[in-house]
Amino acid sequence: MTSESFVHKTVLLGATVNALVHDEFNVKAKWIHDLLPPGNKEGVFVDGTFGRGGHSRYLLSQLSANARLFVFDKDPLAMASARQLQQEDSRVEIIHGGFSSMEEELHQRGIGQVQGILLDLGISSPQIDDASRGFSFMREGPLDMRMDTSRGITAAEWLAQASIEEMKEVIKNYGEERFAFPIAKAIDHRRQSSPLCTTLELAELVSTVVRTREKGQHPATRTFQAIRIHINQELEELANTLASILRLLAPGGRMSVISFHSLEDRMVKQCIAAAAKPGASLARLPLRESEMPQPVLVNMGKVLATDAEVAANPRSRSAVLRVAQRTTTELTDADAFVSRPLMLGGQSGKRRASWRA
Repeated sequence: MTSESFVHKTVLLGATVNALVHDEFNVKAKWIHDLLPPGNKEGVFVDGTFGRGGHSRYLLSQLSANARLFVFDKDPLAMASARQLQQEDSRVEIIHGGFSSMEEELHQRGIGQVQGILLDLGISSPQIDDASRGFSFMREGPLDMRMDTSRGITAAEWLAQASIEEMKEVIKNYGEERFAFPIAKAIDHRRQSSPLCTTLELAELVSTVVRTREKGQHPATRTFQAIRIHINQELEELANTLASILRLLAPGGRMSVISFHSLEDRMVKQCIAAAAKPGASLARLPLRESEMPQPVLVNMGKVLATDAEVAANPRSRSAVLRVAQRTTTELTDADAFVSRPLMLGGQSGKRRASWRA
């Protein structure tokens, strides 16, 4: 199917872009959700999750004729949409790859610093709606779940080879699923007789184990989320990218990051907080103010979707936008501000529930 077969509504469109380009941006102001008249912002900007280009198109309307916009995405269909936009606007430069590669890719193109970076984490509506991608537990399709279908193992392949312990750890920690162990045992029991090959097979199996769930949530929601995050190494990629963003942002440059679940939002929130108050852990020591580490970021706060947006696009209900601005403080170790999921070892993909700052 083509990218035009699926409808995509961009989440927090106005606020995400306005945060990058308008100096007077304030999370408490109502106007930040509006789509404003064309602007003339100079500089180099990055859309690390192009998707179907909603954020990029509005961002381009706010940029000067000399500005540049680099767009990244793993999804081949997203790249097709990006090429269409590039034909319309020569300011667009396309890179087929995950956002964790942005620092290396930009450096290869002679870009050392940028004025703004946006990320819209998770999966897009077209990816969910396209049954052939394997993300939806409501539609029959192959158990794939790869963002980039040209590389890596599929969800079906991983489920066929992972141990019960590995599956339990992934489902527990990435899906925050309290029934992780019985789900893992059920998957193992099923594959003894026949492999899990389709989305509905997995969804139906999980539904036999998860007897209780929050109102309005499918029993397989957390399991599908967990497997998708694991297959695409989403949290590892986000951790690497947050460090890259700190290194790439020029003084005064801003980051806009949209998260849809607590694991991602926790990482973004902790990174911004640590970089905005690097001396917090030293507060009780007898140090002069001049001896305290200086902020690398200014925390500009978070933005949630308005009631009107949630009514028009229910997916926006769980979205959290966090915004921060780079200071002039010299950065010595970006990784010191990033929390990372702890590995249990090996290539199995098992993770602990704890996090390392």
